[in-house]
Amino acid sequence: MAALTPRRRFRGAGHGRLAPASALGLGIGVLWLSLLVGLPVAAVVVTSFENGIGDFWQEITTADALAALRLSVGAALLAAVVNAVLGTLVAWVLVRDHFPGKRCVEVIIDIPFALPTIVAGLVLISLYGPQSPFGLDLVGTRRGVFLALLFVTLPFVVRSVQPVLLDMDRDVEEAAASLGAGEITVFRRIVLPTIAPAILSGAALAFARALGEYGSVILISANLTGRTEVSASYMLKRIEQGDTAGAAAVATVLLAVAILVLVLLDLLQRVVTRRA
Repeated sequence: MAALTPRRRFRGAGHGRLAPASALGLGIGVLWLSLLVGLPVAAVVVTSFENGIGDFWQEITTADALAALRLSVGAALLAAVVNAVLGTLVAWVLVRDHFPGKRCVEVIIDIPFALPTIVAGLVLISLYGPQSPFGLDLVGTRRGVFLALLFVTLPFVVRSVQPVLLDMDRDVEEAAASLGAGEITVFRRIVLPTIAPAILSGAALAFARALGEYGSVILISANLTGRTEVSASYMLKRIEQGDTAGAAAVATVLLAVAILVLVLLDLLQRVVTRRA
């Protein structure tokens, strides 16, 4: 008779039902995320359209707004791409090589994380300003803005790729090398597919940081309207002039661009992960 007793089925997480503790944690997480991110973002978007779509379009298509948006988005994308390459190289050297002063380099990598952005601006202007010991005056130039973004975003890629390299099993690389594969082939066919998701993740974080950067670029850019003025500086100027809707309109465009780029990078990361 016991054998004929039907077994009771337990529905777990796989059947779409959450345990009470998990449901409580999810609810608190969603509420906290909504308060910290959702409501402020929604408020900015609503403010940008408070005078209608026509005024929104007019605000984001002025010459100064377009110049600031082009500089911010273009410089952020370029900084993310450059640091995706150089940050990966730095991470590779830190993991695979041993050299005197390695500990110091590890500490230096994290300086942009800990350094207040306005202090970073002072450091950059002292090195690449009118009194530069290298004879380079980048104040008031787009190259200066780009250099500042490279400085503040490098650690994101390095610290994203480094743990993946540390956890890699080198037996596969050694096996490929023993079968006659060269170093470039081993890196391209074995190492790169493994670390590519981490590179994309670091690049996404670097782009997001660079897109809204203010403190490190405000000094070296000299804030020249239409030339070296970044979007964050443009929005601050509009707020100081009492044009909150205009600042919110530019912020909404930056938000849309950030979401688009981050979604594309996430999709690319998923594709690379499946193929790895």
